[in-house]
Amino acid sequence: MNAIAIIPARSGSKGLPDKNITEVLGRPLIDYTIKPAIESGCFDTVMVSTDSEKYAKISRDCGAEVPFLRSELTSGDSAGTWDAVREVLVNYSKIGRDFDYVAVLQPTSPLRNADDIRGIFDMLKSENVRNAVTVTETAHPVQWCFTLDEDRSLKEYASSPYNQVRRQDLEKHYQENGAIYLVDAKKIMDENYNFYDDDCYAYIMPRERSVDIDEKIDLIIFEAILAEQCK
Repeated sequence: MNAIAIIPARSGSKGLPDKNITEVLGRPLIDYTIKPAIESGCFDTVMVSTDSEKYAKISRDCGAEVPFLRSELTSGDSAGTWDAVREVLVNYSKIGRDFDYVAVLQPTSPLRNADDIRGIFDMLKSENVRNAVTVTETAHPVQWCFTLDEDRSLKEYASSPYNQVRRQDLEKHYQENGAIYLVDAKKIMDENYNFYDDDCYAYIMPRERSVDIDEKIDLIIFEAILAEQCK
């Protein structure tokens, strides 16, 4: 299987400026994704898709390929990750490099490790799975969630059949954790392709490796986990 890891790292971030290259314990955040991707041995190519030459230099120093920068079309706020992925695949194809599978590894999910990457590839090979995505169990039971009216009354929760049910007795729910999206490279070139509908299955990761960095508090949690691991 000829596979490419694409690490999307657009420079524009409003919530946490330059979060993809923020230094954490002496390393840029993106390095926590580049290193395990290379270490996994699953990829013929590990590349970073970015619109910034500064980001590109940092990524190259960490061991990733950055043979070209994103176009303006895939760098704006309205551009989606899959748009950037298709652009990468087209550009590589122009230089005679085509791939069977593409894995999108978001740098904001820095706790996924090489074993997680190998695990999702093993699932793809052994279980007749076409596409796969990493998920984790929700931190809070969805049955305990509710909406609030303007008066902030808890009447909706009061009438819920779950408000007296123990957590361990509730059905588990899962959510995507953003760590790995593994998809058929040729099929994703179709803008209308929905890989969730095409034999897509979940690879479950533990919550302690499912931190998604979006705000400063997420970065603090990530640093705390790293510090604990270094003890």
